[in-house]
Amino acid sequence: MPDRRAFLQSAAKTTMLAAAAGRLHPLLAQAPAVAPRSANDQINLALIGAGIQGQFDTSVAITVPGVKLVAVADCYDGRLTHAKELWGNDVFTTRDYREILKRPDVDAVLIATPDHWHKQAAVDSMKAGKDVYLEKPMIHLYSDGPEIIDAAKSTNRILQVGSQRVSSVVYAKAKELLASGAIGKLNMVQARWDRNSSIGAWNYSVPLDASTETCDWPRFLGTAPKIPWSGERFFQWRKWKDYGSGVAGDLFVHLFSGTHFITGSHGPTRAMATGGLRYWKDGRDANDVLLALFDYPEGFNLSLRVNFVDGGEESEGFLFTGSEGQMEISGRTVTVTRVPPSKEPGYTVSTFADAQQKAYIEQYRKKYPVVHPEETPRDVEAFTAPQGYLDSYDHFSNFFKSVRSRQVPVEDATFGFRAAGAALLGNLSFEKDSIIHWNPETMKIV
Repeated sequence: MPDRRAFLQSAAKTTMLAAAAGRLHPLLAQAPAVAPRSANDQINLALIGAGIQGQFDTSVAITVPGVKLVAVADCYDGRLTHAKELWGNDVFTTRDYREILKRPDVDAVLIATPDHWHKQAAVDSMKAGKDVYLEKPMIHLYSDGPEIIDAAKSTNRILQVGSQRVSSVVYAKAKELLASGAIGKLNMVQARWDRNSSIGAWNYSVPLDASTETCDWPRFLGTAPKIPWSGERFFQWRKWKDYGSGVAGDLFVHLFSGTHFITGSHGPTRAMATGGLRYWKDGRDANDVLLALFDYPEGFNLSLRVNFVDGGEESEGFLFTGSEGQMEISGRTVTVTRVPPSKEPGYTVSTFADAQQKAYIEQYRKKYPVVHPEETPRDVEAFTAPQGYLDSYDHFSNFFKSVRSRQVPVEDATFGFRAAGAALLGNLSFEKDSIIHWNPETMKIV
């Protein structure tokens, strides 16, 4: 992981998203104002859900100047112990996140719980006067979205969803290139996220001391069905629909966030998906292969693929195809490639009689004389983020700027709902074995 200096250097890089801070959050306009903070004011942060993603997020968040971790909540005692090992004995720890929300010294919370706890933890936090960084997907159920949006509106709190590519300089460059007409009119977006490992397929390690003594199983279950203790479900929760949202909620949502940010679209109007449980038949009920197609009102189609049985190299990326070129995002680089079309239409005369072939070609060449071919290379333009660049740092930096300024976060609840809602259309289409229609403006299934 890059060190603090690398994070700070990356933060200094130009980001187009800073301009968003100049707009008043639409939800804030209808609630009493919250006084902005000084840029020098310390923000006290609490972590709710100290698993793999939560610990990584926190390690990045606290490298942003003026941010201090003061509390951690998790249902596994071992993670609470490790929180103190990582961040100091003065960090308050608890199994019950509501104890954190009672603390007046907590300004903002980072929620990285299983998906089925996202809505409740976020709403509780905002009602307690805390600003919220909520890991993706924002929702587990469609009914979660309006509740989260309404809570942000009524409490006047900042809520930013944690799909960090929305703050990436690479994606900002892609957005700029598309808007400039670099590839002409967009007609197709293809995106993939393929994995080829057990851990990539969510088979996370279960600690040797995992039990109902060290893990708060009832609290973990929450609104999920009440079943006997399972260490696998507790630590590998993404594998079950009761707690997670499958590959759509885990990975499609990143691809939707990137697509919507780059294109400016609010979402698709039509979805169809197929897939299955092809390889990881270990008791899970979430697919390990999912493919989906989406229609967008702007006139392009989106094709998404996640494959946890990829026997090749693990990969993630986008390919935007337009009338005049293609734009690819791969890792830290965005590349535009334009291949000039032929200056003549060509002909297909080989099946004609010889005399007809000769006559046709003579007439054709009068209109399209033979031109000596030029050795002109393909038109290629590329942008690569600096070595060590981390978009997660920029995403947290943007969140804390919004906490201080009370201005629009780069990925607010409405954006988050549209991305997650679109992603979950894939699950719904698969389950119902049918095409699903969605209204991206009202964020409702139709």
